[in-house]
Parts: sequence; C-alpha cells; structure tokens
Amino acid sequence: MADETVGSRFLIHGEVALITGGAGLLGPRHAKALLEAGAKVALADIREDSLREIVAGFESRFPNQVIGLECDVTRENEIREMGSKVEAKFGSLPSILVNNAAIDPKFETNSARSPSRLENFPLDSWNREISVGLTGAMLCSRVFGFEMARLGKGVILNIASDLGIIAPDQRIYQVPGKEEQQQPVKPVTYSVIKHGLIGLTRYLATYWGDKGVRANALAPGGIFHGHEDGFVDRLTNLIPMGRMANLDEYEAAIVFLCSNASSYMNGAVLSMDGGRTAW
Repeated sequence: MADETVGSRFLIHGEVALITGGAGLLGPRHAKALLEAGAKVALADIREDSLREIVAGFESRFPNQVIGLECDVTRENEIREMGSKVEAKFGSLPSILVNNAAIDPKFETNSARSPSRLENFPLDSWNREISVGLTGAMLCSRVFGFEMARLGKGVILNIASDLGIIAPDQRIYQVPGKEEQQQPVKPVTYSVIKHGLIGLTRYLATYWGDKGVRANALAPGGIFHGHEDGFVDRLTNLIPMGRMANLDEYEAAIVFLCSNASSYMNGAVLSMDGGRTAW
C-alpha cells in the first residue's frame, strides 16, 4: 500500500460488492458509485421487477459487471443461495457488503389515531421492520463476514442515519390543525434500527478486526426527494447548511468507505448530514 497514489486507493477493481435494498432510493446510487470505482456489483432486493429495470439501466455502461438478485434478507437460506449465485456470476463471494435494506413504512394519515405514534404503533410493523432493517443486516454480515474473515479481507458498510445518532425532532412532522393523537411522527422503528446498525457496526469491527475485515457506518441526513415545502422548511431550519442532501451527494463517501482510501477506518460512523448533529 505504501506505493499507492492517493487516487489509486479509491479504486476497487476486481472486488465484488453486494448491496442489499438494491431497488430502493439509494441502492442504485451506491451501485453506480462502486461500479464507477471498478467493482462488480450484485444488487439484492425482494422486488425482482424493479431490480430488473435497474440492472438493465447499468448494463450498457457496465457490461457483465452487475447482477440483480431477488432475496428476502430475513431468510438466511435465501442469503446463502444469493451468495452462491454471486459466486457463480463473478467467480467469488462478496468482499464488500453494503447493508442498505430497510422498510419505509407508510401509514394512513386520516385516521383518528395516528398509527405511527408510539402508543398506537402496530407490533406487526415493529417485528417486520426490525427483521428487515436490523436482523437482515446481522444475517448478511454473519454469512458474508464469516467468509471475508476466512479469506482475510473484506468491508462491511452499514447504512445508518443522522437519526441513528440523535432522536427525531417530531415537530417537523406535525400537520397543522390535527389533534395530538392524529399527528404523524417518525416511527420508533426507524430510530431503533439506525441506532442498532451503529451498534452492529462497532460489534463487527471488534469481532473480526484482527481478521482483516473492517466495519463502518454511514450516517446520511435527509435527501430531498419531492418533499412538501413546509416539511423541507422545518427540517432545513435544523441543518446548519440550510438544505437537504442531493441524491448524488453520498456516492463519493460510499467509495471511500469501501476502498483502501479508508484502510485504517474501523468501527467508525461517518456523519454526512449538513451539520445537523453538530447542533
């Protein structure tokens, strides 16, 4: 590594990356970044049709470097089957794992009692969201991290959130004119999962750190994606930079965290939130 240039440390030619939640908002952006850095990429998601469209969009620019795989990350047998397919396609198991899978819960906003509120939050929703966002990350890390440790190298990157560092400010979600029990809030699962991913990161970093496996977390802030103006105003008042993130602003961080550019970074949380958690 001593002979590497700074720029070359960001290249990951020959590495195989697996991104869960590959059909979500950020999954394709993570894939684009890693493909541009030279990796071969497997995108995993439970939504096969969406994956097919995303992979087709990459194939002309990155022929034979990307694959889409249907997988339920709450089922360890499906994760292992996915690993076999990745190995068959690219000749090796993933040396980079990006745990990005999550459920973005949608609730009825016109009910008399908002189901997003803690006192009303459905236990079924808790179990389902925890199983995907946190248990799924643990299972993928267990399956692929073990193989990384056996081979003596690898990177696990957990996609957390600024709300894995701080609590949500529920005031930004309020709707004028609604009674308290009707007011929507950021669900408890989001905070628990994102805090849990940071805990998982530190556990993995110390568990396999002496085996050549690094584990870190990225804590992004809110990304503007057609949000209502009032919400944007309330949120950006909490951000020193005065704006939400653009969709492409985390790509370079993904490459940094998955490459030798961060070779001595382990068990860390890279916060990219416009300064929100600095206040």
